Amino acid sequence: MTALEIHQFICRSDNFCVLLHDPEHGVTAAIDAPDAAAIRRKLDAMGLTLTHLFITHHHHDHTGGNLALKQETGCKIIGAAADRERIPGLDETVREGDTFRFGSQPVKVLETPGHTRGHLSYWLPDAQLVFTGDTLFSLGCGRLFEGTAEQMFHSLQKLAALPPETQIYCGHEYTLNNGEFAIEIDPDNAALRERLENVKALRRARQPTLPVPLSLELMTNPFLRTDNAQIQAALGLTGASPVAVFAELRRRKDHF
Repeated sequence: MTALEIHQFICRSDNFCVLLHDPEHGVTAAIDAPDAAAIRRKLDAMGLTLTHLFITHHHHDHTGGNLALKQETGCKIIGAAADRERIPGLDETVREGDTFRFGSQPVKVLETPGHTRGHLSYWLPDAQLVFTGDTLFSLGCGRLFEGTAEQMFHSLQKLAALPPETQIYCGHEYTLNNGEFAIEIDPDNAALRERLENVKALRRARQPTLPVPLSLELMTNPFLRTDNAQIQAALGLTGASPVAVFAELRRRKDHF
């Protein structure tokens, strides 16, 4: 199977966009479309033609480039059936359990609501990649704009159950801020302390903090560790349900 080429870059102020290119089949996908001009420049620099857009959710900073890119390239826009009225230019709707092919790769659709009610993540099991949009962030998770704490908790658990070697790509460069919050909640976590120092060094060098293996997130992301006794104690919630712990973590992060 031909390996995918992966090109990650910043759009707008802190949005990530990722281009996936399958050279054998001549197809190129963008994960979300924060800014058409930025994506066009990257495509031109790489000598690529856009054929697909995989949309994680309807927010404008993830779909603002949809119509311009579709008009320029004729790309197929894929997104959530639940958001068919809210995703500009949508061509193909998908839902939980669907699998479609992108070149040589199967793409599995995971419904991961919480940030929005129709949020999707795209898992490429053969390539060991998952694109989590604004559900799972590096060292954090998305705000609850449309969903509940219980929905987001279960979405994160779904992602946490993927193979640990899966590489996570998310929608924003929020890792440093997330890490500074995490270390206040989980100060005795040696893996987190080491990771936060690495993140600071990357940001000083203006380098991205993604992708990150799920195995590292499981050791360091407090939103994936709601059953941890130290985190529960730090929140004053020893013995509480994981959903209650998650909800308190999210509340505190909202005001961090």
